[in-house]
Order: sequence, then structure tokens, then C-alpha cells
Amino acid sequence: MPDGWLPQAPRAPCPNWDERPPGIAVDLLVIHGISLPPGVFGGPWIDDLFQNRLDPEAHPFFQTIARLRVSSHLLIRRDGELIQYVDLYKRAWHAGVSRLEGREACNDFAIGIELEGTGEVPYEEIQYQVLAQTTRAIRARFPAIGSERIVGHSDIAPGRKADPGAAFDWGYFHALIGAGKS
Repeated sequence: MPDGWLPQAPRAPCPNWDERPPGIAVDLLVIHGISLPPGVFGGPWIDDLFQNRLDPEAHPFFQTIARLRVSSHLLIRRDGELIQYVDLYKRAWHAGVSRLEGREACNDFAIGIELEGTGEVPYEEIQYQVLAQTTRAIRARFPAIGSERIVGHSDIAPGRKADPGAAFDWGYFHALIGAGKS
């Protein structure tokens, strides 16, 4: 199997992944938004969450999530730093209970990218630039991810998730990747 690590992304391998089911092709890219604690940017908390070392005493919100076992393939911080946690050919645990076009368990066939942010605060220009570059690199490896196969977490878990939120400019992002979708 080919190497699923992007050369432009520093690696921070996390334990929260497993093998994809046999015969399942990757054909979906899910854009997420995350901030820890909610509305706070920077700090070690996202890394700590994905590495299963989030201190529940560090913030009251962390008591509700410290025991979660979650991950994403990639994170793009507010300053544009790209970090990879899970090999793209492996199943990261980012989508949770999810469904798209009648298919359940989107983690089986999706790659997840977290953007550090909230649905209420505009994402940074550098995040869009890095997201577009990263999307092109992923699509070169997984050509089944067409423009219509790039969705938000809210699209696959409606009512349960709202990210990347109203602050994410889908039209601008699609223009950056050369897609006609807005």
C-alpha cells in the first residue's frame, strides 16, 4: 500500500484510527471546524485531544470530552500550520454517526480535515490557501473525490454537527480549487 503521509505536513501520529473496511474506496473529503476550548484558538488542546492526553482539569469543558477517542487525518491551524495525525489510507475517527447519499459510517470512505475555528468567526486567508493546496494533493491520490464529494461535517451529520459553520466561505474555497460549486 502506498504511503499516506503528505510530505508537506509534519506528522503527529495519534492512536485513534483503524483499517478501512476491505474494498471500500476513499471518495469523500469532510471539512470540519474545531476550537478547544470552544471559541479559543491556539494552545495544545487539539493535539492533546487527538493524542488521548487532554487534561479534564485544564478547563471545565474538557471534562465532557477528555475520554473521547477521536482524530482527524489533518488539522490546519489559524496560522496555516498543517499537521497530519493519521495516514490517509487509514480510517480516522472524525465523522462519528454519519450518512451521505444513503451510505452510513462516512469514516469508512472519507478523509477528514479540521480547520481551527468556529462557525461564527471567519476563517483565515492562510487556512483557505493551505486547505486548497492540501485538497489538491489529496485529490491527486484519490481522484474519486470530485468537487461534489467535498462536504462539511454538517452535511453528513445534520442536526448533530454544524461545522465548519456559516463563517466558512464555500464559494471562495471552491474557486480556489477550481470547482464550480458554491
